[in-house]
Amino acid sequence: MSLRRKLKGKKPPEGWELIEEVIEDFEQQLKEAVNEEHEGKRKTELTWKIHRLHWEKNRFIYDLMYQRKVMSKELFEWLVREKVADGALIAKWRKPGYEILCSMLAIQKGNHNFGTTSHCRVPLRARAKQQRITPDVQTGCISCASGDGK
Repeated sequence: MSLRRKLKGKKPPEGWELIEEVIEDFEQQLKEAVNEEHEGKRKTELTWKIHRLHWEKNRFIYDLMYQRKVMSKELFEWLVREKVADGALIAKWRKPGYEILCSMLAIQKGNHNFGTTSHCRVPLRARAKQQRITPDVQTGCISCASGDGK
């Protein structure tokens, strides 16, 4: 379902018109990523681009709200309520140690062996040689550990 159709009939708060075009561009890129050719790719690699675009869209909203402080709280809450923004991921970015978290999947302990988090959360220098630059199977992230720089 398109973003315009999803939000049809709902009055957006002030400031939406300033970011609407960028958000629609992200939504269009997500649509293209879903429909992208999957020949020659592993099953898990198909979602990597989707995870990356989801991260970029939410990072854009996070930067407007908390870094540059140009977005109103009302607009931010509306974006979260209408599921345009991922409120849980953005809330995690505000906590120490999670500033560049790639996805909520990376910290869900039930999705990983031995009840731990994804190996992309482990700093590169603390990894074994064979895991040094391998991407996470679910998200495609190589490193979102805060110790590896912003």
